[in-house]
Amino acid sequence: MGIIAIQYHTANDSPLLVAFNREERMSRPSQPPRIQSGRPRVVCGIDRKAGGTWAGVNQHGLFVAVVNCPKRSMPFDPRSRGVLCKELLGAQTAEEALDKAFQELSSGCYAGGNFLCVDRFSGGVVYGGDEVEVEKLRPGLHLLTANRLNDYQDSRQEFVRRLLTLQRLDSAVSFLAVASRTFSRKPDESGKRGIVISEPDFGTVSSMLLSLTERTQRSIMQFAAGPPNEKPFEDVSALLRQVLSTDRANRAAAAAKEAAAAAAKEAAAAKEAAAAATT
Repeated sequence: MGIIAIQYHTANDSPLLVAFNREERMSRPSQPPRIQSGRPRVVCGIDRKAGGTWAGVNQHGLFVAVVNCPKRSMPFDPRSRGVLCKELLGAQTAEEALDKAFQELSSGCYAGGNFLCVDRFSGGVVYGGDEVEVEKLRPGLHLLTANRLNDYQDSRQEFVRRLLTLQRLDSAVSFLAVASRTFSRKPDESGKRGIVISEPDFGTVSSMLLSLTERTQRSIMQFAAGPPNEKPFEDVSALLRQVLSTDRANRAAAAAKEAAAAAAKEAAAAKEAAAAATT
């Protein structure tokens, strides 16, 4: 399970803002976000049991996340949803990731899962329950749980929506500040009006805050390695920025290579001209 808030194309300085509480069995081991080997470069946490992930960002600015959802018709030996989430981070665009997720989930090889795939150009959710469907994101605030996107019958979604809209979320700073408080909120004495889940064997095991901006060095990733009401959010933005700068470094290297080739061509042409002038 889990709950995700997405602020898409409405903040002045960030096309994509995300808050995500992961909910899982307490005994399931995991690693905090790290830069993974391979290409494209990816920063994500790792589920040490299956080797997949629940959320991550790749060098192209693609964010992918999964929350479990109910499914009546279960495969005998389901493939890991987390492994699929990690594979989707190999895509260059959100559209490519959505297509791959739809194809994979249509195979019937997975337990229920809702997959969010979004970049600064487009995004959507692939519902992988009993019916596999795609819903595209529009600008605005969106909530996703085991239910559908912006399900107004989902009391948790509606509670988070109310808390997030008490203030104007028109910048990364305002969103991250309000989201960090909202997603750290524990239930009251009656067991209600909270976001963090704390049960003996199951609950909120981590939380992530994300801001993907046009300028790589202003992008932010914060991670709480446990219930965010107990574990502080730690800044892991350096990992995110290192991954996001890969494309820029590749473009710079390609430009330098092209310039060197052009210079070599000009030098060769000048040499030929000089040789022709002496004959």
